[in-house]
Amino acid sequence: MSEQRQVVASVPNSGHSRRFVFVLLDRFTLLSFASALECLRIANRMSGQELYSWAMIGEGGEEVTCSAGATFKLDADLEILQRDDTVLLCGGIDVQTATTKKLLSWLRREARRGMVMGGLCTAGYALAKAGLLDGKRATIHWENADSFLEEFGEVELTKSVFVIDGNRITTAGGTSSIDMMLKLIANDCGEELANAVADQLIYSSIRTDQDTQRLSVPTRIGVRHPKLSQVIHMMEQNIEEPISPALLAQDVGMSTRQLERLFRRYLNRSPKRYYMELRLQKARNLLMQTDMSVINVALACGFASPSHFSKCYRAHYNTTPYRERGTQGTGGPI
Repeated sequence: MSEQRQVVASVPNSGHSRRFVFVLLDRFTLLSFASALECLRIANRMSGQELYSWAMIGEGGEEVTCSAGATFKLDADLEILQRDDTVLLCGGIDVQTATTKKLLSWLRREARRGMVMGGLCTAGYALAKAGLLDGKRATIHWENADSFLEEFGEVELTKSVFVIDGNRITTAGGTSSIDMMLKLIANDCGEELANAVADQLIYSSIRTDQDTQRLSVPTRIGVRHPKLSQVIHMMEQNIEEPISPALLAQDVGMSTRQLERLFRRYLNRSPKRYYMELRLQKARNLLMQTDMSVINVALACGFASPSHFSKCYRAHYNTTPYRERGTQGTGGPI
């Protein structure tokens, strides 16, 4: 990357550097962290000023390993911060285990001092567990959304790539850290600097908090058929109380037989089978990411009978829901 210094001459020299404190949780996602950090570094370089500074801290204060296996040396343990610091927790795989009692106590104590706090990728879970997102809008990586909704009813969970609600920030993970940081840089220093940072990152399509994190149904399944997309969207929105194929077909103005042919042609499975796979996928997320009982997981995914749930689960995943619970901690964003 060939960067030119001081290309943004209009940034005022305030003489004050905004400090970001990155709290690295065990097995955090490197992409989310690095994306945020690089925005700050490039903003400094492009402005010719130290607009931003940063520190990396974490429980124990020694080192932490990301989900890719790389180890990072920490600057400090969980300590008392400056009131004007911006705290960004970086989460990843098995964030439930990484959210320790010590971390929760520290978060609540620092939050009482009124500082801005954010969660990147799955770290919104830790903020919610500490009660810091109650009554707030938030987002989290889509793979953790089902379990988050079950556990934190006081939080208004969205599908946005990032959310800034007052002094709370959450992102969906991956490159959404870039979008969020560009927004903060624009707020601090103007759109010109934010756009210059985006150009250096070869980031040509900046998303806002109105953009959703997942691909559209047609893009995700590789099929651009409006009625098929509509049916799949309805299925995804009605997991706990599944809708019969006959009603789904009726809602999009076709016969049940036509719907069957549509699914067979494009997805090589019946509507009933596809719907079952969606429900079982959600069940697996809940088993891996929450402490919900197997019976409650079954009910949340539209299974009235635990025995039927277990039978379907085993047929699809070649293991029982109870044994799957024993492997908890292997799931989560990569």
